[in-house]
Amino acid sequence: MAAPKLKMRLGDLLVHENIITNEQLIQALASQKETGRKLGDTLIELRSLTERQLLQFLAQQLDVPFLDISQHKISPNVASLLPEVHARRLRALIIEDKGASVLLGMSDPADLSGLDQLERMLAPKRIELAVVMESQIFDAFDNLYRRTAEIESFASQLEEEYEESSSFNLETTFLDEGGDATVGKLLQSVFEDAVQMRASDIHIEPEEQQLRIRQRIDGVLQEKVLKENKIASAMVLRLKLMAGLDISEKRIPQDGRFHLDIAGHSIDVRMSTMPVQFGESVVMRLLDQSAGLLSLDQTGMPSDIVERIRLQIHRPHGMILVTGPTGSGKTTTLYAALSELNEATKKIITVEDPVEYRLPRINQVQINTKVGLTFSKVLRTALRQDPDIMMVGEMRDQETVEIGLRGAITGHLVLSTLHTNDAITSALRLIDMGAAGFLVGSALRAVIAQRLVRRVCDLCSDEYQADEQELFWLTNLAGEQARNAHFKHGKGCQSCQYTGYKGRIGVFEILEMNSSMMAALKRNDSEEFANLAKKNPTFTPLANAAFNYASQGITTVEEVLRLVETIDIN
Repeated sequence: MAAPKLKMRLGDLLVHENIITNEQLIQALASQKETGRKLGDTLIELRSLTERQLLQFLAQQLDVPFLDISQHKISPNVASLLPEVHARRLRALIIEDKGASVLLGMSDPADLSGLDQLERMLAPKRIELAVVMESQIFDAFDNLYRRTAEIESFASQLEEEYEESSSFNLETTFLDEGGDATVGKLLQSVFEDAVQMRASDIHIEPEEQQLRIRQRIDGVLQEKVLKENKIASAMVLRLKLMAGLDISEKRIPQDGRFHLDIAGHSIDVRMSTMPVQFGESVVMRLLDQSAGLLSLDQTGMPSDIVERIRLQIHRPHGMILVTGPTGSGKTTTLYAALSELNEATKKIITVEDPVEYRLPRINQVQINTKVGLTFSKVLRTALRQDPDIMMVGEMRDQETVEIGLRGAITGHLVLSTLHTNDAITSALRLIDMGAAGFLVGSALRAVIAQRLVRRVCDLCSDEYQADEQELFWLTNLAGEQARNAHFKHGKGCQSCQYTGYKGRIGVFEILEMNSSMMAALKRNDSEEFANLAKKNPTFTPLANAAFNYASQGITTVEEVLRLVETIDIN
């Protein structure tokens, strides 16, 4: 195609068309001299105009279409006609293959040098140019240029090596720690794909005829099935070496951890193996250390919840519990609280299994039951270490609970987690675990319960009308407010992989103890305690908090009802 050209300089054109003022242009040119960035990027950064306004104007001037690719279903095979390295460098994406030509999206269509390179790379196909927002292009890169083909290729190559080896020996054939072995390249691709897709977990599950590799993305598992089932043992063995586990032991579960640097991300991997019918199942939790610890303000909590939690964690003593099922973000909340409390004037000790994030100035103890280093034993010792604040990874048994409670009433602030459905049942669970009511009533100051729900994708969100059955449940939950609420859902687009969801947000409830509730706990009166808690004017149950998100269009009715199924709303 003939390279499009602008007849005037971009800044002069924008002023001429009254899109920006002359003063804004002068300010942008001055900033451009300092930063060396392109004028368009500088104008967007200064908020003189939006990216969409700029690109729509450029498209009009160059007489090429402006496309919103979030609504286009682009095939990974089509996108791969342009290799990823060149696509990212030139910020270009093949949207459609038309046979003799391709529809190509660029975020900078005035980049004549880049356009010339693309014409040479894609010859003999002609280029039909379209202007596309850069943010959408980079979203599409992550979704389209996945490591799927690479993983399948390495898996096939690994199985061929297996079959060609007359005397198959995993330790000599596949465990080259220099990283050149095919199994190492395969695992590298698996990790790169998981990090690119923001997966929290990787599951490797061998079956009789196939191997499943699953990733948990936004709380939901997505799977890839490989027909090369024989390679599972090679992958597990390499992972065991990386985690320092016993490679000769396949009959019992093992736990370990290792560290990886993937695509600029510093990843800690917690690994668990378990013997299953056709080998060993492996689950790996990925913790991105490069993202840094979140502060309370960054956790996504509503501002009123943040302030109430701040008030509680700055108390001189007492116990604060964070509750919810596995994967609900309890550790993130606890570390955010510790990060705020971490001062030179305070002695902080944590007892964890495992230690997930390394924190400066904080004394972190890793539990090791094999040598008798249990929660209760470490807690007893920690109380003799003159702490101001203690964090206990989990209240697992009566002894740990009682030591933690006694620490809380003897001048220490104790933070911990508990696996319960909501805040009200958490206080009662401590009594069920054998703790005396007077201890719980005297020590417990607040309980934070939380869940994670999926967010509606911003790019494809649309109005949603709840059906009668959904309205019945929602009305039971929120009354007539449910019938007047305006809900949204995601129609599905390229950015969210056609799920309608992108990312997650926390739903929180906080129960702060008052004198009446504390007195009910001391009397072991669970029914009175529950009634008082529900009547507390500052208490908003999880289900209602989730409904509030749905009514604001942040999450969907489906997610609210999914959360309601896991808790008792009566």
